[in-house]
Amino acid sequence: MATLITGGAGFIGLEVTRLLLERGEKRPFVFSRAPTPARLGSLAGDVEAVAGDVGNFSHVLDAVKAAHPNTIYHLGAILSVPSDADPARAIQTNAMGTFYVLEAARLFGVERVVFSSSLGTYGHDLPDALDDRTLQRPSLFYGATKVFGEHMGLYYRRKHGLDFRGIRYPSVIGPGVTTPGVVQYTSWAIEQPAKGNAFTIWARPETKTPVMYIKEAAEATVRLAEAPPERIETVNYLVDGRKPTPTAAEIAEAVRARIPDARIDFDPDPELQPLLDGLGRPIDDSRAREEWGWRPTFDIVAMVDDFLQTLDDRDR
Repeated sequence: MATLITGGAGFIGLEVTRLLLERGEKRPFVFSRAPTPARLGSLAGDVEAVAGDVGNFSHVLDAVKAAHPNTIYHLGAILSVPSDADPARAIQTNAMGTFYVLEAARLFGVERVVFSSSLGTYGHDLPDALDDRTLQRPSLFYGATKVFGEHMGLYYRRKHGLDFRGIRYPSVIGPGVTTPGVVQYTSWAIEQPAKGNAFTIWARPETKTPVMYIKEAAEATVRLAEAPPERIETVNYLVDGRKPTPTAAEIAEAVRARIPDARIDFDPDPELQPLLDGLGRPIDDSRAREEWGWRPTFDIVAMVDDFLQTLDDRDR
């Protein structure tokens, strides 16, 4: 049986698709608004591209019917800044889109749905450390839609026996981020200097934002999907990168170590800084480690090195 990846031409979706192909997956179905050869790049010839909108039930039904998948990686979503700017669109894509995926999975007998959630499901008025049982009281509309998605998945798991599993990413660092987000400075502070551009980080230098590398995010997502059902107890899991969590200044320093003429400065945004402070709490991802063996591998230096190498490879 095949695999279906919603948002499969997106930032994390492309990396998950690449990893599945490396592991021997045969022609996974990539469902996205624009799964064009230009967007899919070297993967285009190895996947089944399905154009559609996850916020359209007919499109989702058609995609699931065509793929007849055993596992759906539901990665399609609108991120934090666009969600706050257009809540109606965020509701349709993030909340209703997740409902459509879950309902299609039920109707077509899909065994498993892996849902991409976020550290943004928590708020900023919280304890000093976050774990899988910390109260979720999101500050951003995006986070609210993701909490709703998690709980819809728990309902389908209880009511219909769907093997639903969720993964809450921190900020994911990697090349090719195009959608604005509260924490996207963690990627753009590397990519823009690599392209010869100046970049201003909208956070204080001492700001800590939990991060993981894009390859780690894909590895964690696929590893969660592959875990034996009897190991899945917590269901919705926090994951984190290697500790200690780097500050914004340490990210800038790691970039300057590889790009000595990098022009990076700081201009904290008074509206975003409180949100970043709330996300900067230590993460306890011990349940993901204990239940399905999550282990991060990239520190900030390794992230920057691989990031720059990937950009070089793409330019050749």
